[in-house]
Amino acid sequence: MDALTDLLSPSVLLYAACVTLVAGFVKGAVGFAMPLVMISGISVLVEPRLVVAGIVLPILMSNGLQVLRAGLGPAWDAIVDYRRYILIVFVMILISAQFVTVIPAQTMYLVLGIPVVVLSALQLLGVRFRIPPHRRTLADWGLGLASGTLGGLAGTWGPPTVLYLLALDTPKARQLSVQGVVYGLGSVALLAGHLQSGVLNRETLPFSLMLLVPAALGMWVGFQLGDRLDQEKFRKITLIVLIVAGLNLIRRGLIG
Repeated sequence: MDALTDLLSPSVLLYAACVTLVAGFVKGAVGFAMPLVMISGISVLVEPRLVVAGIVLPILMSNGLQVLRAGLGPAWDAIVDYRRYILIVFVMILISAQFVTVIPAQTMYLVLGIPVVVLSALQLLGVRFRIPPHRRTLADWGLGLASGTLGGLAGTWGPPTVLYLLALDTPKARQLSVQGVVYGLGSVALLAGHLQSGVLNRETLPFSLMLLVPAALGMWVGFQLGDRLDQEKFRKITLIVLIVAGLNLIRRGLIG
């Protein structure tokens, strides 16, 4: 604890825990957006590289819970069915995490944030985007590269994945299972990548460990809400969260 308070004051640690609690709630309810909420909220008071280190273990834990809650059978089916997309995301996170201290993420935020907001808003207005079976491989490569690159640089690869699953008309239960697998395996790559890059180290690890408890508590509360949502409500709330997340990406791209 002494090492942790050497990095951040108790009041800032409490603030970070509260933001993580909210992030866990959103994650439990709709299955994604924990990194976006944590990064955008905590980075108001905490240096960005420390925030990236802090989110690693909560992301790993939350995705493990999501996979276990959906069931190991559906998780295995998701791995088989979405293996190409998962592999591309995994590899790109490992690669791009090595450049997190070199390449500014602002451009990536804008490149991803603008289309996420536009596409999500159009779908809320009734426009449906669908990926036909013969375009699935192209979508795997394009969205997988975008997801993995942003994941390694900024610790978030949820928005492209969710847009991808919505475009495939993935049912709610299946979507939550697939998201858990994609994010879970991606978070393993994120952990390995940032251990290698040095972002997660002996000094920053206690901060990430501290955020595990509020993340788990928030998820438990979020699960209670998510269970009450039917497919259409789930889809609309997911799109709203995507728009908020996309606007935040644009904000970070413009002002850092």
